[in-house]
Amino acid sequence: MRIHLTSVFVDDQEKALRFYTDALGFVKKHDVPMGEHRWLTVVSPEDPDGTELVLEPSGHPAVQPYKTALVQDGIPAASFAVDDVRAEFARLRELGVHFTQEPLDMGPITTAVLDDTCGNLIQIAHSK
Repeated sequence: MRIHLTSVFVDDQEKALRFYTDALGFVKKHDVPMGEHRWLTVVSPEDPDGTELVLEPSGHPAVQPYKTALVQDGIPAASFAVDDVRAEFARLRELGVHFTQEPLDMGPITTAVLDDTCGNLIQIAHSK
């Protein structure tokens, strides 16, 4: 068994696609019109056949209270692996990405948390 798809709920799919591709460096995998919204996924360019991240519309009534509570409590909706959190933090900061947590060493792991501009906090992490 392996993870095939996972989702983040986004307030605006087009804005999310720009952020997740232009800033974070993912590449678009699927973009299928589905009425008002799209089946929209991105993948790592390093693993184009790997796990897909669905940029899921956040229209369901339960989603906004859930997202709001996570953000208020500082809980990331997802965590992405990077080779070097400090280098990625510097690169993303140059692009204007807002971080809610600067790089933090926690034993064998270093993390940072960013705002994805679409209503979520996202953690980046690497293991030493």
